[in-house]
Amino acid sequence: MSPLDADLGRRTPRWELFALLGLAVALVIVGAVFAFESRENTAEQSAVAEAPPDPYATARQADVQALLDSWARALRSGDTAALAALFDRDAAPGFLDREVRRAQNLRNVPLADFGFDIGTEPETPVPRETVDALQASDVWMPPVYLRYAVTGPDAAPTRKPVALTLARRGETWLLLSDAPVGDRVTWRGPWDFGPLLAKSVPSGNGRTSVVLGHLDDADNVNALAAEVSTAVPAVTELWGTDWARSALVIATSSRDEFVELVGSSYSGSEIAAVSVSDVVRTPPVTGQRVVFSPTAAQRLDDVTRRAVLRHELTHIATRAVTVDGSPMWLLEGFADYSGYRGTGLSLGRIAPTLVAEVDAFGLPVALPSDADFAASATARLAYEQGWAVCAYIAAEFGEPALVALYRALARGPIDEPGVDRVLQEVLGIGTADLVRGWAEWLRPQT
Repeated sequence: MSPLDADLGRRTPRWELFALLGLAVALVIVGAVFAFESRENTAEQSAVAEAPPDPYATARQADVQALLDSWARALRSGDTAALAALFDRDAAPGFLDREVRRAQNLRNVPLADFGFDIGTEPETPVPRETVDALQASDVWMPPVYLRYAVTGPDAAPTRKPVALTLARRGETWLLLSDAPVGDRVTWRGPWDFGPLLAKSVPSGNGRTSVVLGHLDDADNVNALAAEVSTAVPAVTELWGTDWARSALVIATSSRDEFVELVGSSYSGSEIAAVSVSDVVRTPPVTGQRVVFSPTAAQRLDDVTRRAVLRHELTHIATRAVTVDGSPMWLLEGFADYSGYRGTGLSLGRIAPTLVAEVDAFGLPVALPSDADFAASATARLAYEQGWAVCAYIAAEFGEPALVALYRALARGPIDEPGVDRVLQEVLGIGTADLVRGWAEWLRPQT
């Protein structure tokens, strides 16, 4: 996290890697168990697997999906009368009013897709007393997801959880609540936080980016839209064409909205923007957004707004090839290099903390560690050092070499000998020579 921005990043989380490994081991164990089962057990398992589905469960799934489709159509069309007809008489207080407001707020959003799907995870059991209290013939809490895509940036939809509870009256299913139940929560989008302004912006090669913000923040939305039109081509010029080459940028207006969109790790008070995405398993990467904090408009000028936006767009462009555990000095340094590229700003303007460090303690003798980026006392210096290393590599070896180094080093955890080996392969020098060259490059500028 830099003084102006942060990144949730596309880095496959380590817990996910361990989970996948555990799944692979589990499959091997299951296969071994099956190999030693008797024929009688195997036949019994086959009989269970081929048992006909429960007719009621099948009908319930179809009826509820029809309700979800009607809900989505009413929201997209703004048909409040049709929307009201979908709610149970005992629906949670405020649920219908909130959905009416959401329908109104969605009007200006260029949606390519918007709907609700029933997931495949186990349903949440409903206590019998809840059904009896409602005097409903059935109450169901299936796993439900909001599926949506914005025209231009989203090549495929993203999915967000909905903690939905439904009631059956006679033969009709109705909406009851989307309040949290246990560990199930309902995701809130920008349309849940007020009327929206959407600006569709050409971003080169016939592609379109979109900036979303609220009507009371129109100046900020317009400023970001003006910057996006040049930022996307600039990132493509550096990185290459193997990314979406369009973006969805969201300007939030409150802390609650910012936290909802980027997660509770960031409050929005200490950073200007975050890039987020869904977990990356296969291309295309879904759910990619650059989310600006509610304080960003007051904290950024024209230069820093440009740098932060290009920094975060670079994380989006590189996300599909970036894995958790890669060296932070390169991941963040490369994004900062992209952000400040072409500004003509001096080292002192871009990296004042680094200049002060050199003045006080001399030239650097090592690359910044990952721990330096995580600690509040050293993060600012680490980010500036990362930028400076990448700026040196681009100046000495050329931008194509810097991009090639990123692609080679961003593949996941790597030890110091591994980094040294990759540097030798890509730049023809090892870590020690890189640090010496970088220090000499800094000397006349500090």
